Amino acid sequence: MAKTQLEEIDRNIYDIKNKDEYDYKIKKGLTKEIVEEISRQKHEPDWMKEIRLKALETYNNLEMPTWGPDLSELNMDEIATYVKPKSKLNNSWDDVPDDIKNTFDKLGIPEAEKTSLAGVGAQYDSEVVYHSMKDELLKQGVIYTDMETAVREYPEMVKEHFMKCVPISDHKFVALHAAVWSGGSFVYVPKGVKLEMPLQSYFRLNSPESGQFEHTLIIVDEGASLHFIEGCSAPKYNKVNLHAGCVELYVRDNAYLRYSTIENWSKNMLNLNTKKAICGKNAQVDWVSGSFGSKISMLYPMSILNGEGAKTEFTGISFAGKEQNLDNGFKAVHNAPNTSSVVNAKSISKNGGKCTYRSSIKIMENAEGSKSSVSCESLMLDDISISDTIPTNEIRNDNIQFSHEAKIGKISDKTIFYLMSRGLSEEDAKAMIVRGFAYPISKELPVEYAVEMNNLINLELEGAIG
Repeated sequence: MAKTQLEEIDRNIYDIKNKDEYDYKIKKGLTKEIVEEISRQKHEPDWMKEIRLKALETYNNLEMPTWGPDLSELNMDEIATYVKPKSKLNNSWDDVPDDIKNTFDKLGIPEAEKTSLAGVGAQYDSEVVYHSMKDELLKQGVIYTDMETAVREYPEMVKEHFMKCVPISDHKFVALHAAVWSGGSFVYVPKGVKLEMPLQSYFRLNSPESGQFEHTLIIVDEGASLHFIEGCSAPKYNKVNLHAGCVELYVRDNAYLRYSTIENWSKNMLNLNTKKAICGKNAQVDWVSGSFGSKISMLYPMSILNGEGAKTEFTGISFAGKEQNLDNGFKAVHNAPNTSSVVNAKSISKNGGKCTYRSSIKIMENAEGSKSSVSCESLMLDDISISDTIPTNEIRNDNIQFSHEAKIGKISDKTIFYLMSRGLSEEDAKAMIVRGFAYPISKELPVEYAVEMNNLINLELEGAIG
C-alpha cells in the first residue's frame, strides 16, 4: 500500500499521540476467522455473531463504489479491525489509565461533562473506556450505555433495531461495519422525557494502520426530546487509517432529536461513515455537522420521513485543505403527506482541496403537501481549489413545494480590499469573511462546540492543518 505522506505540521491538541500499546490487537486483514475472533473477544451471543458473518459474506459480494473519490489506497489486508485498549469500561475518570485520561483531558471532554453535558461516553480505539450519566436521567428511565453492554442487557431492543434503519446490504462499507463493529453508544429516551442537557460520545483513534467501527443506536420514544453530540479525532500517521462507523436513529411520533457532529480526523484517515434516521408522525430530526480533517470523506446523513408532518433540517459545513477530498451531502425521503426538509450546506476549500456536495431528495407519490428547500454554498480561497455540487432530486407528486439553490465562488477581492482599508490585515480580512460564511452553522452548536469549530477554522486558515 502506498503511504499517505503528511507535512510535519502542528495540529494543536488533536495530534496528541500515545504509544501504540494495547491489551489485544487483531491481525490485519478481513477473514471469517478474524470476524469470529472479534465476536469471541466480546463474549457475544450467537445471534450477533451470525449477523457479523452474514455481513462479511455481503461485504465480499459487493463492489467498491466508483462514483466518488478514489479509494484505491485502501487495502483491508493492511488494516487491523479491532484494537482493545489497556483499559476496562470505567464510570470514573480516576480509574481510566493515565495516558488515555490525559488525552481526553486535553481534548476537554471531562471539563465539558462537568459544565454542559448530561452524560458522556469516551471510546479509545475499539472500546469504550469511560461512560457516565447523571442520576436524574436514570430515575427518568433514560438508557445511555455502550453498545456491548446494550447487547448483553437489552438484547430484544437491540435485535429489533440493529442494522434495520441502515440495512447491511446498503453499500460495501456498511457491510464491513456490521462484520467488525466495536464500541459506540446506545440511547433510549422514554416517552415524554425531554432532556435539558445534551449527551455526548467522543471517539478517539490512536493506533496506526487500524480501523474504528463504532455503532451508535438511538431511540427517542413518543413525545421525547434529545440533543446528542458526537465528536471524533485522531493523530496523524504516514499510514492509512479507516473510519467506517454507523449511526441509526429512530425518532418516534411527536419526538425531537438533534444530532450534532464535529469530525476532526487526521489527514491519513479515510472517513466512510453512514448515518440514517427514521421519523414518525410529527417527529423532527435535525443534523448539525462540521467536517474537518480526513484525507477522504464520504458521508451523506439521511432522513426517512415516514410519518405525516415529519420534519428534518440539515446544517453542515466542510473545510478541505491540501490533499483533501471531502465528498459530503445529505439525503431525504418524503414518504408521507405534509413532510418537510430543509438543507443548508456550506463548504470551504483552499490549497487545492476539493469539496463536493452530493445530495438526494425524493418526494414520493403519497407525500402530498410536502416541502423541501435545498441551499448549498461553496467558497474557494484560491485558484487551485475545487468545488462541485451534484444534486439529485426525484419529485413524484405535483402538489408540493420544492426549491434548490447553489452558489459557488471565490473570496471577493473587493471585500478584502474594503476590510483592509478599515485597518485589517489581509489574513484577518480573509478570516473574518470565512467565519461569517460559517456562522449559520456555528450558531446551531452549543457554545463550547461552536468555539471548537471556530478554532478548527482558524487552524485551517493559518495553515496549521493545511
